[in-house]
Amino acid sequence: MFGLPLAAPAPAQTAPSGPTASSSDPITPGGRRAERNVRRGVASYYARSLHGRRTASGERYNHNAMTVAHRSLPFGTLLRVEDERTGRRIMVRVNDRGPFVRGRVLDLSGAAADKLQMRRRGTARIGYEIVDPAALPSRRTPPPRKVRHF
Repeated sequence: MFGLPLAAPAPAQTAPSGPTASSSDPITPGGRRAERNVRRGVASYYARSLHGRRTASGERYNHNAMTVAHRSLPFGTLLRVEDERTGRRIMVRVNDRGPFVRGRVLDLSGAAADKLQMRRRGTARIGYEIVDPAALPSRRTPPPRKVRHF
């Protein structure tokens, strides 16, 4: 009658907020893409002279183990650490507190520093994220080999 349009205008489109999953994000056991929470900072590594001393968790520091110190993450937390310069990645377990040097976020064991090839540099710009142990491949023992009897 009055020539009013019968259709309402389309609602405005807004961009999603918060972290989003990309095709490179890990897949959770349920098959969904997990949102990544990558933190960045500078990592250093423990001096070899500390080998054998007690860590804050009570275990002895092992220069050859894949461990790391973090100021607040619970002991036993697994972290995936990537050197931003080289792209090398490692998996480490939190077993100590630190580092206590301003501007650093992780203190890696000697073995972890070697795997990242950062020992000569002394420090490295890294990204790290917490790893859900349930998302890791299981370490099943292989089936027994068939024995041939002659």
